[in-house]
Amino acid sequence: MKFYMTPGSCSTGIHILLEEIGLVFEAHVLNLPRGDHLTPEYLAINPNGTIPTLVCDDGLVLTDFVSIATWLAKSHPRRKLLPEDPSLAQEALAMLEFCTRHIHGEGFRRVFTPERYGAAREEIITEGRAIAESAFEAVNAELAGRAYVAGDFSIADAALFYVEFWADKIGMTLQPNCRAHYQRMKTRPAVRQVLAEEGYR
Repeated sequence: MKFYMTPGSCSTGIHILLEEIGLVFEAHVLNLPRGDHLTPEYLAINPNGTIPTLVCDDGLVLTDFVSIATWLAKSHPRRKLLPEDPSLAQEALAMLEFCTRHIHGEGFRRVFTPERYGAAREEIITEGRAIAESAFEAVNAELAGRAYVAGDFSIADAALFYVEFWADKIGMTLQPNCRAHYQRMKTRPAVRQVLAEEGYR
């Protein structure tokens, strides 16, 4: 498999899942500021020009976090990256969507790329932080009494980790349950390995 990623981005969550499963893959690092994701060669693979992208052995190309994470879970059921209990599985999928679509898509996208939303840069960044902080409050409530999102580690935890990682890096205060989840994730061998490989100590 070929995995197209950028250290410290949302692709870090998929990198964690690949290591948790123990898959062998070629890592292709894209420099986003340099525009590697907009080259004709990459757009031929992923016309959206986004990361992460996973090109599977059979030629299947997956071009967003949710589809890659879901495919990994369903293709490797023995790893139990989705709970067997239907209710818990739905909780995991709902959190996966919430982290990627709302916390990332509505919150952190404003923080990291405010130019997409207009000229009032500082106001847009402030708005993005407020969206993310409010979302983490909701997640904090969901995590009450739980070590992981759906009981045991799942694809939802990989998604939650990368937005918690971003929050930590920009100095955002995480709610207690989110902070505990973040610290717990950093003790997992696969997470430690990924952070080291991506240049974070």
